[in-house]
Amino acid sequence: MKVRADLHIHSCLSPCGDLSMAPRDIARTARERELDIVALTDHNSALNCPAFRSACSEFGLYPLFGMEVTTAEELHCLALFGRPEEALRFGDFIAKHYVGPGNIPEKFGDQVYLDEEENILGEVEVNLTQGACDLGLSELGREIHNYGGLFIPAHIDRPSFSVASQLGFLPPDDYDALEVTQPQGLLDTGDFPRTAGSDAHYPEDIGKRCTELDVTELSFHAIGKALKKGKPLFSRKK
Repeated sequence: MKVRADLHIHSCLSPCGDLSMAPRDIARTARERELDIVALTDHNSALNCPAFRSACSEFGLYPLFGMEVTTAEELHCLALFGRPEEALRFGDFIAKHYVGPGNIPEKFGDQVYLDEEENILGEVEVNLTQGACDLGLSELGREIHNYGGLFIPAHIDRPSFSVASQLGFLPPDDYDALEVTQPQGLLDTGDFPRTAGSDAHYPEDIGKRCTELDVTELSFHAIGKALKKGKPLFSRKK
């Protein structure tokens, strides 16, 4: 069964994410864009994952839950899980290792998390994009796997916050996949599977880049296996 997955989407919890990116709005737009699988990956927090599960159920999408973690090298890495409870547990772990300044909403943007009815439950006080964890890429990857997640360095071919920009090479590791933003990237990805995600911060960007997967069923385990033969798509299906 071929499905289309966008595994890199930000909600209104990310300070650089638009307030229109409430979980329900993300799910509705993803359905309109003919996506089947969507992952919520806010910066260094998973607090909107429970609301995202409810929204995806309403619109008939299969959700994954996680975050985009900033490592000690100041590069970004996706951590994906099959249940919001797992993502929240990993988020608690990351919070103990994340160091950042206090957020200034007027300067950096709001960081709100919502309930299933889109009521604001609270706002994260530590800025989620202006800091970093004290975990290096390899150590972070080991912890993601220890918590049962998928380990995917994000947009490895971008000129900032990437493996290319921060390290200049791809260190050998136990990656589940590598996220790229263009067909011919700056780094040799070797035999590692490649994915593409929109990194959407605004509704119009959802699904602009995605990955075609051939899954035996819609399950976290099957998606992990299908990543090995996934096909990155770089233009949204009309």
